[in-house]
Amino acid sequence: MSRPAHILLVDDEISIQRTMVPLLRSRGYEVTVAGTARDALAEVENERPDLIVLDLGLPDMDGLDVCRRVRARWDTPIVMLSARGAEKDKVAALDEGADDYVTKPFGPEELLARVRAALRRASGGEPGATGQWQRGDLTLDFDRNRVMRGGTEIKLTPKEFELLTLMARRAGQVLTHRAILKAIWGPHAVEHPEHLRVLMGQLRKKIEPDPARPRYLLTEPWVGYRFAGDDEPQAG
Repeated sequence: MSRPAHILLVDDEISIQRTMVPLLRSRGYEVTVAGTARDALAEVENERPDLIVLDLGLPDMDGLDVCRRVRARWDTPIVMLSARGAEKDKVAALDEGADDYVTKPFGPEELLARVRAALRRASGGEPGATGQWQRGDLTLDFDRNRVMRGGTEIKLTPKEFELLTLMARRAGQVLTHRAILKAIWGPHAVEHPEHLRVLMGQLRKKIEPDPARPRYLLTEPWVGYRFAGDDEPQAG
């Protein structure tokens, strides 16, 4: 029997600790709490948790600095907690290597879904470079570079397929505009976000049953995009 995943919750808010620790433990996770960056870094060094839930605002160090220090040495998944309205901080955290973020105030089930998705990605539970992958009525065939919705093939351009594949392989994870532009067009494209807006619009028109209410390619306002995780209810 595999051991439960060990989660390090780094947050100095007592209300967050009192809410999240019992909830995470009730779902079978082992949980350690750190209220400061110093304690968090010591826990990561000594205990090597499977996942870190990290608040941006800590009393002794900025959460971005903690994220940067962790990512410099380990590939431990990091789900960042962020105050509402701090879009620049969210983008910076994701660019520094955080795997995802959840905005405060948040629903406990939302955080649990993000935690499950991050742990699944870390364990290799996301689609690989070959074979088929399905989400809802959408099927990606990586061997043939084909996309099916229901029983109908959807004709995509190479760039559209590349964008869809990039997002599907990170389902549930927020990808910043900058990260997508760099991955699809290269480092010089980060100053041209209009390329991504146009390509995303084209892709949504082809794969979404209702492009105005996307069920797969979700927008994270001011930050980027996210392919809906399999824990999320799908509209439409």
